[in-house]
Amino acid sequence: MTAVDPASPAGVVTRHPYQYVVLRCVPRVEREEFVNVGVVVFCHATDHLVVAWHLDEHRLSALAPGLELGQVRAALDFVDAVCAADPRAGAVAGEPVSRRFGFLKAPRSTVLQPGPVHGGLSERPDGEARRLLARLVLPDAPRAQTGTSSTAPTA
Repeated sequence: MTAVDPASPAGVVTRHPYQYVVLRCVPRVEREEFVNVGVVVFCHATDHLVVAWHLDEHRLSALAPGLELGQVRAALDFVDAVCAADPRAGAVAGEPVSRRFGFLKAPRSTVLQPGPVHGGLSERPDGEARRLLARLVLPDAPRAQTGTSSTAPTA
């Protein structure tokens, strides 16, 4: 499906700017080693905030044998809740989409950290999270738990 701007001449495709961050699992901050585990995509024009993630337990266990995978999963579930404006995320759930993205992209010294902010243009910003997940996170053969959550505009 292609986005057509009703205000533009017939047949003109609208490409929306979006921003994204890659979520990194950093088991030991002092070693600065990480594994990409997800992406958060924000599109202001469509009021869209979505996370897609993949937890490769084999890679993480090889990097950090003592890592509590449940803690990583809980952090990813929290990101899901923030994107979906779920009250489980706390006060940030009530914030506008742009503020929730700002909250998620802020640097942290925890096991789950956002990378730098990147941008792009897309006819379908709602599909960018899956595309970026496949390109930046997924291994050749997925073997672990995968999740996704989003906030879409309400009519």
